Amino acid sequence: MRLKAKLKNKLKKFSKFFSSSSSPSPGFSSILLSPFTKMTPIGDEPTHKSTSILKVTGNLIHRFIVILVRGIMRFLFGAKGQSMPPIKDLTLLESATSLARKIRTRKIKSIDVVQSFIDRINEINPLLNCVVDRRFDDALKDAAAADKLIESGQMTEEQLEKEKPFLGVPITTKDCICVEGLLNTAGIVARRHKRAEEDSEAIHLMREAGAIPLAITNTSECCMWWESYNNNHGKSCNPYDTNRIVGGSSGGEGCLLASAGSAFGIGSDIGGSIRMPAFFNGVFGHKPSKFIVSLKGHYPIPKDYHLKSFLGVGPMSRYATDLKPMLQIMAGENATKLRLDEPVDLSRVKIYYQTDDGGGHLVTPVDPDIKTAMQKVVTHFQSTVKAKVQRVRFDKLRKSAPIWLANMKAKDAPGFDQEITGYTGKISPTFELLKWIFGRSDHTLIGILTALFENSGIKYGDPKQIFLVEQKEKLLEEMQTLLGDDGVLLYPTHPTAAPYHYEPLVRALNFSYTGIINILGLPATACPLGLGSEGLPIGLQVVSAVNQDRLSLAVACELERAFGGWVAPEIVA
Repeated sequence: MRLKAKLKNKLKKFSKFFSSSSSPSPGFSSILLSPFTKMTPIGDEPTHKSTSILKVTGNLIHRFIVILVRGIMRFLFGAKGQSMPPIKDLTLLESATSLARKIRTRKIKSIDVVQSFIDRINEINPLLNCVVDRRFDDALKDAAAADKLIESGQMTEEQLEKEKPFLGVPITTKDCICVEGLLNTAGIVARRHKRAEEDSEAIHLMREAGAIPLAITNTSECCMWWESYNNNHGKSCNPYDTNRIVGGSSGGEGCLLASAGSAFGIGSDIGGSIRMPAFFNGVFGHKPSKFIVSLKGHYPIPKDYHLKSFLGVGPMSRYATDLKPMLQIMAGENATKLRLDEPVDLSRVKIYYQTDDGGGHLVTPVDPDIKTAMQKVVTHFQSTVKAKVQRVRFDKLRKSAPIWLANMKAKDAPGFDQEITGYTGKISPTFELLKWIFGRSDHTLIGILTALFENSGIKYGDPKQIFLVEQKEKLLEEMQTLLGDDGVLLYPTHPTAAPYHYEPLVRALNFSYTGIINILGLPATACPLGLGSEGLPIGLQVVSAVNQDRLSLAVACELERAFGGWVAPEIVA
């Protein structure tokens, strides 16, 4: 018994050593935890000492593996890779909103703007591999038509601003959102030659607003992993360090935007696929409230109603000020639900914040850089904005990964072993893994492992799955009640800056910081906060209650104003 007690104490000490502190800095000691958020931990289940010791041991082993793999990757790749080339054309530094205004007021021509972005893509893509298909010639024709419309005088500047607010501005999207005539593979080998027959609804609405589709960008296989790598187009590289990932599945899009290869873009997000790439690449990205933006023309689309509520198509841009007008267009008839035109007085917005998930099992601790940045944001809203700021603790966030995984189960829904084939068949994950070892598989290792663990993991209708679904509902009620129609939650987008390529394999559950927001159906905006100690982008996400998107977007604009937003590369123009 003494030996067992000593072992337990040793494990506790090691656990504290390997995990980062979640306590606020002394400067925030006056901020009290909300009584409402002193929730009972998700473990309403009975706890057993043996299970606790196993989890602590598992976390220790996981931390050791993470540190070991980081050392191996640093040795293999080197401490620092290449960075995106400098900007030589000042047009590339403009926001989409600014470009649209200058085009319709005849200060610049659309055809010149489109050509500038074409030249930039041709310059950066050999290094970053973010663009996988393009329509450059057609885009130049569209730009010439936009210039001709403006010159004709058929519409006044006021009419153009109202009816075609993005006239002549090039836009891009990922390789799972349909753009007529371009590839639509979703990173699946069985769809390598598949081309879109018509625009997705989001692209259609942006075209109606005058935007010009220019190219599509890389994703992960079947859009279900947080590194953009597949066997159709290879891997994309981070513009700040090519040894690091761009995130996924909208990783190519985040990379292209950050490297000034596109004015603005559209991504999609079922577990963080807009917000993680926005975070890793240092741009803004917004996952809208559930059922606001149409999923028509997105591949794949979940067949289950609840799974559809987790998936959001949303705007991405280097500039926070572009997000609201984009969402206003993309939401179509649902835009009225969001009341985006209503002004937001930030001094009246209640700012809640939580610095980590409370210690999720097999989840990496939050980097000190990210916690420091969040505390600077808190200080800004307290001291400068004069908003009410309060630190909170949602204990159920500690179980974000298992809650997400349980809620992704649906009755009679096709499994990932079918989705990964483009619904042309069904793989045997074990046999496919054997083929992968010998270089004979069409699938990525993570795609095969995802199918393998899905088949062996929690099942729909199991008591554990039902329990975790109930926990999701309780967490949603807690968050909705706290946030109301005047509150936002500041929360890490991800616990670390962009890892090395392939490193996510040993950090798989780190996506849970974003994934939990998807299954709650809440809107969230990823906001960059400059570069961390490794020279890589860091930031946070701003979460609000359902259909309160305008609050998180307003906070994003304030963060951009106060902290600078996107960090541009060297400028030699």
